Amino acid sequence: MRFATYRTDGGTYYGVATDEGMIALSPDFPQWPTLREVIAADALHDLALAARGRSVTHPNGSFRYEIPIPLPEKIICVGVNFPDRNAEYKDGQEAPPNMSLFIRFPRSFTGAGQPLIRPPETPQLDYEAEIAVVIGKGGRRIPQARAYDHIAAITLCNEGTLRDWVRHAKFNVTQGKNWDRSGAIGPWLVPFSAPAQLDDIRLTTKVNGELRQDDRTSRMLFPIRRQIEYISTFTTLVPGDIIVTGTPTGAGARFDPPRFLKPGDVVEIEAEGIGKLVNTVEDE
Repeated sequence: MRFATYRTDGGTYYGVATDEGMIALSPDFPQWPTLREVIAADALHDLALAARGRSVTHPNGSFRYEIPIPLPEKIICVGVNFPDRNAEYKDGQEAPPNMSLFIRFPRSFTGAGQPLIRPPETPQLDYEAEIAVVIGKGGRRIPQARAYDHIAAITLCNEGTLRDWVRHAKFNVTQGKNWDRSGAIGPWLVPFSAPAQLDDIRLTTKVNGELRQDDRTSRMLFPIRRQIEYISTFTTLVPGDIIVTGTPTGAGARFDPPRFLKPGDVVEIEAEGIGKLVNTVEDE
């Protein structure tokens, strides 16, 4: 099943996404105000049972998607995690010895179907297709052999970036990665139950129908098991935390001349077994 957070004129709900629309479940589970609390309670299965036999409560066109986990404690992003992406830096390193990490704030993301916002300060809004994992079982110093036991669900991320702003300083990219609604997460959470859901799946980006990014998770320099091990060494992971796992080559900045996003563009990010995250682009 696919679990989503969405908004209507009557409020914000979570429930099951179907081809026809949403089945609202949050009114039946007041003890879990958001999907973050559902995940902390290890209760996605309870939601799935509750949805059986129910009809759509909010048909397509009557709601808009929100970020699946509204207020995660942490959103940690992995940079330069595909071989071709690493080669773009032309620094002679076959692979970096440790992964690059940075933090994003929840308000820097919007939901599926919503516009990515290009700010007036720069036209260099770029796309990055990524798979995101949602932590279900918290922990510290998690070994790789048990890392997948700590994942509750997976989703998609467009890790939108303002390219010139990531180069404003010598040692950080924070200011280029956290513009309000510059990226997107969603449209839903897919419960994680088997390694095949992550180990070797295709990840693509299309802009206005043109294929721009295309790679497989099996080629990651730092596999997701290693990401969880490394990150949990220095910080305690808690339920609802999101790890954004890295983007392939092919972002707009890598073209000559660069091909940044502009108002009216349609960006489609797709991964096997998860679905498709679609966003348009608007000026602020």
